[in-house]
Amino acid sequence: MTTPRSALYLPKMRPLPTRRAVVLSVLDIGSTKVCCLIAKLTPREETGVMVGRTHSIEVLGYGYQRSRGIKSGVVVDMDSAEQAVRLAVDAAERMAGVTVESLIANVSCGRLQSEIFSATVPLAGESVTEGDIQRVLSAGSTHSVTEGRTVSHALPISYSLDGNRGIRDPRGMMGMKLGVDMQVVTNEVPPVRNLELCINRGHLRVETLVATPFASGLSTLVDDEAELGVACIDMGGGTTTLSVFVDGRMVHLDAIAVGGQHITTDIARAFATRVQDAERLKTLHGSPLSSSSDDRDMLTVPPLESDSELPNQIPRSALTRVIRPRVEEILELVRDRLTASGFAGKVGKQIVLTGGASQLTGLSEVARRVLGRNVRLGRPLGVAGLPEAAKGPAFAAAVGLLIYPQVAQIEQFEHKNRRSSWGGQSGYLARVGQWLRESF
Repeated sequence: MTTPRSALYLPKMRPLPTRRAVVLSVLDIGSTKVCCLIAKLTPREETGVMVGRTHSIEVLGYGYQRSRGIKSGVVVDMDSAEQAVRLAVDAAERMAGVTVESLIANVSCGRLQSEIFSATVPLAGESVTEGDIQRVLSAGSTHSVTEGRTVSHALPISYSLDGNRGIRDPRGMMGMKLGVDMQVVTNEVPPVRNLELCINRGHLRVETLVATPFASGLSTLVDDEAELGVACIDMGGGTTTLSVFVDGRMVHLDAIAVGGQHITTDIARAFATRVQDAERLKTLHGSPLSSSSDDRDMLTVPPLESDSELPNQIPRSALTRVIRPRVEEILELVRDRLTASGFAGKVGKQIVLTGGASQLTGLSEVARRVLGRNVRLGRPLGVAGLPEAAKGPAFAAAVGLLIYPQVAQIEQFEHKNRRSSWGGQSGYLARVGQWLRESF
């Protein structure tokens, strides 16, 4: 089965050097914030803690801006989004004392989809070699992609040898046929292209784009959770994403275009106040759980026109009645998506909540009830030099982007139909070369 000409493959990371430190830049573009981190990655000794990480991470620079021109992860105002990216990167550059030319960015737009594909190839010799693995990975990623979508990840889940499944690393094993089960993650092309264009306009080259739920899981899950089976739910401003890890590998992801901003908007509409005032109400006083004192506790709600109207007084219970339905809706959507994925049984009883919206007071308790599982709040793990403001769940995806190059080698193979990045000189030259080959 051949891949349609419209199916594009995002560029993949080059392997990290194993004997020297490297400086890496990442950009988390969300609906509520744009965050740039510059970090030094130093090779480290293999230990029993965080076994998947090959480098230690020390953050050198940090830049943070309120997001503009982004809605549910999609660029809706190119100029505003570009300005936010420029300001965040500039702040990180000043702190780190370096100039950023290329970076890794996250992507949650484009209707993320996850599918499982299998492939089998005969061995070239008596035992499995690196060449055999490259051939079976290439065969596994060669599938029919829906018109107008791009492949962002092609991750091997497990290998099989002569029908014996569940093999993690078949190198050197004897057999006749090598098989692989792969998870292929795709996005719609236009939103991803616009996101990359927005970054390119800031004179920055995108090394690769990483799915937000993948990055969040990498930074917040401990080894035992990923081995035994866990779901990581990243509740962002405009999107809520879901990733499932089993046997140490991500096996499924999904995204829902509802997040913390929708709760804020509900509050603003219900009490006729400005969005920034609604956000403050949610952060300081909001909760989906009611308490015995809610009817007595009165809150001040600034009006839309502060010069002409007096502030309104509402009981805290009124705020709770607005927040609870939206929170339950988001969690019920996540529960239904997890059930539909077929991996609900693999997850067991463990859920990790992360993302900025997960910090809402009482949300973990509601999630425990709706999802029927143990729930903990996930924060970035194993990173030095993070400022205090960036150590919370809201920065899980940004830190995950720093971890991704350490695990990216599992999908480091060249697909015969893979194209270069759309943005930058290399993408332009690749398109020119493609045109010349096809025309003459």
